[in-house]
Amino acid sequence: MSSDVIIGHDGKPRCGWAGAGDSTFGRYHDEVWGTRTYDESAMFEALTLGVFEVGLSWSVVFGKRVAFRKAFHGFDVGRVAAMTERDVDRLVQDASIIRNRSKIQATVDNARAMISASPSLVALAKSYEITRKRPPRSVADLPKSTPQAEAFAKQLKSQGTASLGLRVCTRSCRTSAWSTITFMGASARPTTAPRAAAAEDRNEMT
Repeated sequence: MSSDVIIGHDGKPRCGWAGAGDSTFGRYHDEVWGTRTYDESAMFEALTLGVFEVGLSWSVVFGKRVAFRKAFHGFDVGRVAAMTERDVDRLVQDASIIRNRSKIQATVDNARAMISASPSLVALAKSYEITRKRPPRSVADLPKSTPQAEAFAKQLKSQGTASLGLRVCTRSCRTSAWSTITFMGASARPTTAPRAAAAEDRNEMT
């Protein structure tokens, strides 16, 4: 078993970053991480939280995940695209989220770009998804980037999105929206069933 795998409180092996206790990180590992989805809202959330993580720690962003979902209408692309300048001003004053105007505005702008983009976010993600023949043995085995992530970031930029650079797209491609990653020996539940939400990976998973 990999040194990056631990045995949890319930006797199940998990990636080390999830922790051994019954925690939100542990439930995130079991219910989101390593579980592929083709749900547009889940994908949009993964990308958006990646934008907000830049310059911060993942634990800070993860802790505000519920508030972000409320602020951005469950990451429904159509509803976010319809948000106005007044909505942006309101969110800048919302202490429950990260009050960065440029990132909030980028989220709205990205939704507007995605609403009319072709191919759609889901179709685009499917075309660049990754299926590994075997899981990585440790964090060190995770590539800093992949050709799929580079192509995905380039395509999103061509569609008019903002702040979705290679770093953000690489993290999204690592997590459940586009690939199924758990370390060798850890439990995972890969599936194509849509989920209500997804999130980006922690800084420690680089």
